Amino acid sequence: MRLQKLMAAAGVASRRVSENMIEAGRVEVNGDVVTELGRRVRPDDLVSVDGVAIQLDTSRRYLMLNKPVGIVSSLQDDRGRPDLQRFVARYEERLFNVGRLDAQTSGLLILTNDGELAHVLAHPSFGVLKTYIAKVEGRVSAQTIGKLLSGVELEDGPISADKARIVGQAGAVETMVEITLHSGRNRIVRRMLEEVGHPVIDLVRRQFGPLHLGTLAPGEIRDLTKAELGALLTISREANATGSQP
Repeated sequence: MRLQKLMAAAGVASRRVSENMIEAGRVEVNGDVVTELGRRVRPDDLVSVDGVAIQLDTSRRYLMLNKPVGIVSSLQDDRGRPDLQRFVARYEERLFNVGRLDAQTSGLLILTNDGELAHVLAHPSFGVLKTYIAKVEGRVSAQTIGKLLSGVELEDGPISADKARIVGQAGAVETMVEITLHSGRNRIVRRMLEEVGHPVIDLVRRQFGPLHLGTLAPGEIRDLTKAELGALLTISREANATGSQP
């Protein structure tokens, strides 16, 4: 299919605007700038506009869910607990979640049928950062934040936060802590904070790579915007291009 037609079918822009983009040298196919309108491409070719990746394969789906507390990160829980199926049942595609949030943690969860993208986002070797807001017991000190940054020893090995800061306190009773890390270990934020003496009361994932939860309410799900998807695809393609395999 001609490049401009496939761009229009994928919702990048109208065919005429897509032609203008190509003629202006703003479009790359598999790393090469394309300016001729007759270029034929396939849905699996890697196309970008202004350096931002776009998805030509319209069979791919990318969703953001604000997972509520009490929902397990599984499409079919074998123990009969409330799972993600209720949120994706209306979609035709066979979707799966990228990584997990434990049942008592709410927040940003990505669902897709793009296995290559999911691998890059979920595996810690690619360094995709996730940011959480934790309400914890007690008054967190600057020294404790320093411990989280320098590293704590857990039963499955040492771990350190990529970023950590105090974002609010209520006397000596509770503290709000923002913590960012790329580890995908099970319940890692809760275990880190418990190790430094501040058990988690409430935990929300607010950010996953370039995606922000924003005003999406608990239990709501939506398609990613073109800009959000472009940012994720760019990360995935750059990771694969540099050969950063686990």
